[in-house]
Amino acid sequence: MVVQIQDKNEKMAISRRILEALREWFEVDESREKYIAESAEQLFWAAEENGEYIGFLCLKETGRDTVELAVMGVLKSCHRNGAGRALVEAAKESARAAGYSFMQVKTVQMGKYEDYDRTNLFYLGCGFKEFEVFPLYWDEDNPCQIYVMAL
Repeated sequence: MVVQIQDKNEKMAISRRILEALREWFEVDESREKYIAESAEQLFWAAEENGEYIGFLCLKETGRDTVELAVMGVLKSCHRNGAGRALVEAAKESARAAGYSFMQVKTVQMGKYEDYDRTNLFYLGCGFKEFEVFPLYWDEDNPCQIYVMAL
């Protein structure tokens, strides 16, 4: 079940718990802390299973017509059970209802790291399309792949 969370402290607590459990993807402490802090001000959905939050997704506006999937995470033990897709669908539905035309997401380009290749395949499976790669957006070891989807 996916629920929208409004309380800033609850958003930060959920994002902290999930991101700290996903250090393969969120290993840089400063970046992880920034995601957690920013989650308090963003549109926030959480996936719940058996009374526990197992994943979350945040959206932020990046332009008048576009929102960005700013950060998301699902506990590794819950991967491939539909929680991530349900989070993306809830965010898409809300963004569409709010009048946005596009959603984008940034990740590490396919072919660099196995964990991120799975992330890329997940986004493609959710309907995102390749838009552009920025080789130095983060750094040369982590070329930034941008995916977009029309809402």
